[in-house]
Amino acid sequence: MNGTFPPEWTLGRVFTEWQFEPAVTVLVLLGLAGYLAGLGRLRRRGEAWPPGRTTAFLLGLALWLFTVSSGLGVYEKLFFTDRAVQAVVLLMVVPLLLAMGAPVTVLAELAGEGGRERLLGALRGRVSKVLMFPLVSTVLLVVPPWLLYFTDWYRLSLTTSLWNTVFHVSFVLLGLAYFWPRLQLDPVGRHYHPMVGVVITVVEVIFDAALGFVLVFGSHLLVPDYWAQLARPWGMGPQLDQQWGGAVLWGLGDIAGLPFMVALIVRVIREERARTVQVDRELDAAEAAAAAVPVRQVEAEESDRPWWETDPRFAGRYGAQ
Repeated sequence: MNGTFPPEWTLGRVFTEWQFEPAVTVLVLLGLAGYLAGLGRLRRRGEAWPPGRTTAFLLGLALWLFTVSSGLGVYEKLFFTDRAVQAVVLLMVVPLLLAMGAPVTVLAELAGEGGRERLLGALRGRVSKVLMFPLVSTVLLVVPPWLLYFTDWYRLSLTTSLWNTVFHVSFVLLGLAYFWPRLQLDPVGRHYHPMVGVVITVVEVIFDAALGFVLVFGSHLLVPDYWAQLARPWGMGPQLDQQWGGAVLWGLGDIAGLPFMVALIVRVIREERARTVQVDRELDAAEAAAAAVPVRQVEAEESDRPWWETDPRFAGRYGAQ
């Protein structure tokens, strides 16, 4: 079976070995074309667009294509660890970068005025609000890795092209369903405090650690018949490979969550500062209104008194006692 295998895995071959993944390639090209077209319309209207958002979105598309078409894709059915790296990147890194590009705002430009209003209306609708509800989005982020490894999904992704493509696409979409409403750069159905995202991220870290712990320290080898039939002539054995994959899910998953945690904390600080400024302005306005009341009362009292009592020349002689 040696003739059916790619060259022996090395770190360098992650960047030099390539394969064609048609579904993701088409989605990436469509996303790129739509985003650039939407940016063109924004610029023609004279609207400014932060270059950082464009950079993040383009990096997300490039990383998505790299994860499934580079050496990571070539060796994805030969190493458990390889698939684990893909799972973390597709679920947590690619969707975060795409969501940072505020794609809905840009792509809505292609729908025209009526289409844009319908799209924004749908985003504020009941279904969208349910998907954005913190508990639902938490499940969408935490559950997929468990479903991948502890259902037939993992075996099917190794043995069929269809389910492998489902993995490549669904993990990105599920990650977007979490990061997009949490970042709230696009119009969303309901605004949630950034601390909600911080709490969810902590929960996600705990579940990542639990999955990694099971894979690293558990004695049960997943799909042992597949690995036995594969008979890979080089590389580490299946059990050690699975342990390294569990460590990747555990460690790399936590590391991948750090940028999002930092972004949420920065948002918390900014929102609290803005809220403090608003409260200070309201208090200043209330104090100014309270201070103006006695002045108006005195002016009213002064206007009711005879003129000779308020005239400095006669006030001493005719002033009220």
